Amino acid sequence: MDDLEKAILISFDESGTVDSVLKSQAIEYCQRFKESSNICSICVERLFTSKIVLVQFWCLQCLHDAIRVRYASLMSPEEKGFVRKSVFAMACYEGIDDNNAKLGSNVVVRILDSPVFIKNKLAQVLVTLISFEYPMIWSNVFVDFLPCLNKGPVVIDMFCRVLNALDDQIISLDYIRNADEVALAARVKDAMRQQCVHQIVGAWFEIVNVYKSSDPELCTSVLDCMRRYISWIDINLVVDYYQFVPLFFELVLLDGLSEQLRGAAARCVLAVAQKRMEPQNKLKLLQSLHIRRVFGVVSEDADSEVVANVAILVTGYAVEVLECVRRLNPEEGKRVSTELLEEVLPSVFYVMQKCEMDASFSVVQFLSGYVATMKNTSLSEKQLLHVGQILEVIRAQICYDPFYRDHLDVLDKVGQEEEERMVEYRKDLLVLLRSVGRVAPVVTQMFIRNSLVSASSSPPDRNVEEVEVALSLLYALGESLSDDLMRSGGGVLGELIPMLLSTRFPCHSYRLVALTYLETITRYIKHVQENTQCIPVALTAFLDERGIHHPNFNVSRRASYLFMRVVKLLRSKLIPFIETILQSLQDVVARFTNMSYAEGTSSSEDGSHIFEAIGILIGMEEMPVEKQTNYLSSLLTPLCQQVEGLLVNGKVQNPNDYLKNTLIIQQIIMAINALSKGFSERLVTASRPEIGLMFKQTLDVLLQVLIVFPKEESLRSKVTSFVHRMVETLGGSVFPYLPKALEQLLLGIEPKELVGIIVLLNQLICKFNVAVHDILDDVFPAITREVFAVVPTDAFPSGPGTNTEEIRERQELQRTFYTFLNVIATHDLSSVFLSSKSRAYLDSIMQLLLNSCANHKDITVRKVPGFQTFIVETFATNCCLYSVLDKSFDFQDANTLALFGEIITVQKVMYEKFGENFVAQFVSKGFLAAHCPPDLAQQYHQKLQGFVFYVHSHSVFRPQNMRCKFPEAVIP
Repeated sequence: MDDLEKAILISFDESGTVDSVLKSQAIEYCQRFKESSNICSICVERLFTSKIVLVQFWCLQCLHDAIRVRYASLMSPEEKGFVRKSVFAMACYEGIDDNNAKLGSNVVVRILDSPVFIKNKLAQVLVTLISFEYPMIWSNVFVDFLPCLNKGPVVIDMFCRVLNALDDQIISLDYIRNADEVALAARVKDAMRQQCVHQIVGAWFEIVNVYKSSDPELCTSVLDCMRRYISWIDINLVVDYYQFVPLFFELVLLDGLSEQLRGAAARCVLAVAQKRMEPQNKLKLLQSLHIRRVFGVVSEDADSEVVANVAILVTGYAVEVLECVRRLNPEEGKRVSTELLEEVLPSVFYVMQKCEMDASFSVVQFLSGYVATMKNTSLSEKQLLHVGQILEVIRAQICYDPFYRDHLDVLDKVGQEEEERMVEYRKDLLVLLRSVGRVAPVVTQMFIRNSLVSASSSPPDRNVEEVEVALSLLYALGESLSDDLMRSGGGVLGELIPMLLSTRFPCHSYRLVALTYLETITRYIKHVQENTQCIPVALTAFLDERGIHHPNFNVSRRASYLFMRVVKLLRSKLIPFIETILQSLQDVVARFTNMSYAEGTSSSEDGSHIFEAIGILIGMEEMPVEKQTNYLSSLLTPLCQQVEGLLVNGKVQNPNDYLKNTLIIQQIIMAINALSKGFSERLVTASRPEIGLMFKQTLDVLLQVLIVFPKEESLRSKVTSFVHRMVETLGGSVFPYLPKALEQLLLGIEPKELVGIIVLLNQLICKFNVAVHDILDDVFPAITREVFAVVPTDAFPSGPGTNTEEIRERQELQRTFYTFLNVIATHDLSSVFLSSKSRAYLDSIMQLLLNSCANHKDITVRKVPGFQTFIVETFATNCCLYSVLDKSFDFQDANTLALFGEIITVQKVMYEKFGENFVAQFVSKGFLAAHCPPDLAQQYHQKLQGFVFYVHSHSVFRPQNMRCKFPEAVIP
């Protein structure tokens, strides 16, 4: 062993026993050799003389790098010839006599006797040479290789490795190739087709026939290599000239043969079936395969490698046949292709249900394509049978594994992940189910009916999953039914829905079953609406232990939400049942303000929907007023009394009691808020004001929460939400309560809360317009002051560490404030900006708007919605017209004339920016409203378009030219 070999071994050492300094020196030593000009001859010498595997690998890697980097410009023709001859000799299990003499050695090491990774590296080196030299320089590489195959398995194996490397590095489309690489692949394939493909295919055929019994592993390698090339070589060489297809099937069907070889043969048949060609030719090819020969194999041992490969073959073949069905018209063989498809489908369905599917095969895509062929046609008996089998496949695919049963019931991390996975996995399959339902509605409905019947009577150990999947199928079917069909319940549906409502499954205590059951009833509630005899049964399902009284907390809450949706739809049809419903819900209502219940609330389904359902029931105008009053009083009075009791003791409790009180008050506010949603503004303010009085009294009680708990953000948020609700419920009669509410809410307010207050004011403005002027005039300065205290007038900080929750809250506040200004300006409330209380903030507001228009990072914010409208309709009219008409505007005063000049300049700028829109608004709504003579207004328009503007404006705006005085309210 010389120094280079020692250095190579040290550089590859991973044991940790070699000194790091020594290892660095060894790597540096090897690198110097690698950079030398004669590295190719050094490597060839070692490859023919060294038996050390790591030395061989290092030499092959250096050769590969040298060819890749130096071949085009740094290698002489002699060196290229030497490398070519040496590498080819190694691949063909040969030595080189000249080299032996030169090296003074009588022993030649054969690289093909080395481990697999060395042979693969040699194949990579040879293919890199081929990429540079074939076919222009080294045109006979494959032709010269073929005679060497007579040396036996070792060379045949190497030949397969070379062809595989050629496919990986140059030919295969499984890798992304640039334009040059695509051109190289085309060049190599074209040359091989013309020169040697025929001989290579013949060699494959001979090798498999000779070695199929004695060396099945070698034959497996040959067939796996061949499979790669079938896609682009002449298919006639495989199918006709060498009669490979009978050989393939012989290998697949021969019991006792190596499973790997049988699987490789099946993969070759699939490659033949997937050969791209015109549909007519493809159909003939598929017919010639007689694929039915392997159908029996798929029913063998499911864990067998042979069965797995034949399953892939059957499904892949079916995809190709289906494509022929879709592309061929009746004259071109559609009937034949349909027969082939119907022949293979039973095996495909069996594979889908019993075998592990290949990742490349999409069950949904294939079945969806098949179902699409049935559209707008009368289905044959075979097709109806296939529809049933498709439904079986869907049911099997979407069924939960019993392994996850307990995890799904308690919904731990494992259960949650499995549920999320299954929800996503089911999407496409349920779309397929709906497609099948449209093509064969009766078959689909009967299948689901039978699934329900079977599931309800199945043994307990599989009952849970079977019931859940049957209910899921029924739920998904409902998504594809029209409203008319849903209501009428024609055909099997008329039997299915009553069966759904009346069935009590033994596994109803399981979370998934209970949830799916309730969701499915809700899906079909329009049928109940039309068939009122079903109402009592449907109500029972929601009110008993299957729904709202289910032991699982999450099921109970979801049931409350779904029940609210049902009540919304059925409404007046539930009047005869109100007493029964309320009695059944007494314990649920009482439990809602229980501490343990309050601690488990979530933001989405907090359980308050049951109060919304009750509100809808008792808030109907069809309800007798006395009953309505009694029902509402029985709910509101105890809740308000409970709040009052908690408020009395609100500040004297220990921390634990304080938290408990705040949580319970939150629950009560949420309950009352939800309850009020069932009462319309007309009912509580016009037809039954006594109901409105009860809500006013409740509002009075809940506003006390802001006084007792002034800094409790969660309670302030809930009270704000309730005020929102009362605005919609009480209408204008809520006004007396607003000043007090807004005053308390603005005390020590945080930016996040301020957003909520501004949204509340926007609601008031949009609903009541100018009626809220006085309220807005009072609170606008405080809100603006709070906004400018936290929102910068120029820009928010940027860069690392600035995307904090605090910054995001302030940005949200800024956006909400812009909307607030827009709402004020577009609802005839602009005078608020100019009032004595708010005028001090006008300049800051305008600067903020202008800066944001020009510089804000968020383009949507830069648009400042309504800004142009505000400038044209409000600013121009108030500041550029009404202010000039005020009696204090004295044209004899020098300061007044200077201001007038600025006003004229602003008008000119507005005309340049906004064009005729400005003129139309300013003249029609301003001048004409001021009774300015039309001819004078027309002159103003003309002069505005020209240059002589100042003097003309001076005359137009003189008071004697305006024939009326404006009300002082509109004069700034």
